[in-house]
Amino acid sequence: MPITPPGPENRVYSPRELNQEVRLHLEAGFPRLWIQAELSNLARPASGHLYFTLKDAGAQIRCALFRSHAAALTFRPENGQEVLVRGRLSLYEARGDYQLIADGMLEAGAGALSRAFEALKGKLAAEGLFDPDRKRSLPTWPLRIGLITSPSGAAVQDMLRILRQRWPAASVRIYASAVQGEQAPGELTRALTAADQQGWADVLIIGRGGGSLEDLWAFNDEGLARAIAAVETPIVSAVGHETDFTIADFVADLRAATPSAAAAAVSPDGPALRRQVATLSRRVERAARQHLDRLAQGVDHLAHRLARCHPGKRLEQMELMLQRLDDRRQQLICKLLRERRIRLQGMQARLLAHHPARRLRQLGQQRSAIHQRLIRAMDRDLERRRQQLAALLRALDNVSPLRVLERGYGVVLDPSGRALTEESDFKKGNAIRLLIRSFEVDCEIKSAPSKARLP
Repeated sequence: MPITPPGPENRVYSPRELNQEVRLHLEAGFPRLWIQAELSNLARPASGHLYFTLKDAGAQIRCALFRSHAAALTFRPENGQEVLVRGRLSLYEARGDYQLIADGMLEAGAGALSRAFEALKGKLAAEGLFDPDRKRSLPTWPLRIGLITSPSGAAVQDMLRILRQRWPAASVRIYASAVQGEQAPGELTRALTAADQQGWADVLIIGRGGGSLEDLWAFNDEGLARAIAAVETPIVSAVGHETDFTIADFVADLRAATPSAAAAAVSPDGPALRRQVATLSRRVERAARQHLDRLAQGVDHLAHRLARCHPGKRLEQMELMLQRLDDRRQQLICKLLRERRIRLQGMQARLLAHHPARRLRQLGQQRSAIHQRLIRAMDRDLERRRQQLAALLRALDNVSPLRVLERGYGVVLDPSGRALTEESDFKKGNAIRLLIRSFEVDCEIKSAPSKARLP
C-alpha cells in the first residue's frame, strides 16, 4: 500500500525538534534518581568534566558529571569501581544520545548509609515528626538569633555576613559544636538543648556547609532529630547544598537549601525595609500634604461660607431679595392691571353692545332694512301682479267681446247696460241698445223672438 504525504493535520519533525521534545519529556517525567552500577569508559577531558558509562550484566547508560560537581567528589573514580550516582535523565540533542546528567557520586559503600537514612526517615515520619501541622512559624522581627554550628567553618561566616547585611539590628550568638565525625551528633544535641533552655534566642539555625553523605551524617542522627522536634524555639535546618537532604531538614520547622539561605530566611531584608520605609515615608508625606491641601480647601470653603453668612452679607442678600420681590410685585400689579383693563374693555364692549341707543340704532337699522326689503318685496309683488294683470288683460283681451265685435258681431244691452242673452229678455216693444265695435245703436224689438237660423 503506497504511503501518502503528510497533511496539514500532521506535524513534520526535524531531528532537532524531535530530540528537543524527547529531552523535555525525559526531564519532566523522571525526578532526580540514584543508580548503583559498575563504572566504565571513564574519560577525564581538560574541561574538568567526567564522562563515563554505568553498566550491569544486562544494560548500560551513558553519564556526564560536570566540573562543578566533579570537583566536590571526595574520592577518585576508576573504571571497574562500584559507585552510587545521583542525577537526572536527559538527552544529548546533537547526537540523540540518552544519558544521565549526574550531580553527585558516592562509592558503593555509601549505599548502606542511604538505606539507613531511608529506614530512619520512614520511622520518624510514621511517628509524625515530619508533620506540617507541628511546624511553627518563624518570628517576623527576630532580635536575637542563635547559630548552632562550627565556629571555624565557612558556613558560619556566610550566615554572619548575610545577617549583618540584611538585619544588623539583631544580636547573634554562636553555640559551638562539631558538625562532622563521631562526636558531632552528641555535641549538636547538647548545644541545641542548651540554646533552647536558655531561652535567649528568638530563632535558631542548625547546620553546616556541603560535603559527602558521610560528612553530613551527623545530621541524620536519631537523637538529634528527636531533640530538634522537642525544642520550644523555632528552628531552621541548613545542611549542605541545595541538593543535600538530611533527617534534620525534615524535622526542623523550616529547611533552607544553604546556610546563607537560612540566614536570609530568619532575617527581614533590612535594605528592602529601608527602601519600603522610605517609600512609605514619601507616601505618608504625600498623603499628609494632600490632607493639608484638603484641609486648606476646607478652610477656604468655610471662610467663603462664613463670608456668605455674615450679617451684612445676609442683609445685602435680603435687600436684594426684597428688591426682587418688589420688582415682582410691580410686575404682578402691572400684569393684574393689564388683565383688569382688558377685562374692563371687554365688559365695556359688551355694555356698549347692549346700550339702548345702540339697540335703537340696531333696531332702526333693522327696521330700515326690513322697510327696504318690504318695499323691494312690494315692488317685486306689484311687478309680478302687473305682469299677471297684463297676462290676464292679454288673455281677457283675447276673449273680450270687443274683439268679437271687431269681427262684425254685436252685443245686445238693455237700457241699463245689461247684456241680454236669454230669450225671455227679448219681448216685443222693449227698448234695447245694440253695441257694434265702437258705437252703439238704440233699437226697439218689433216682434217676438223666433228660432235662429244659422247661415
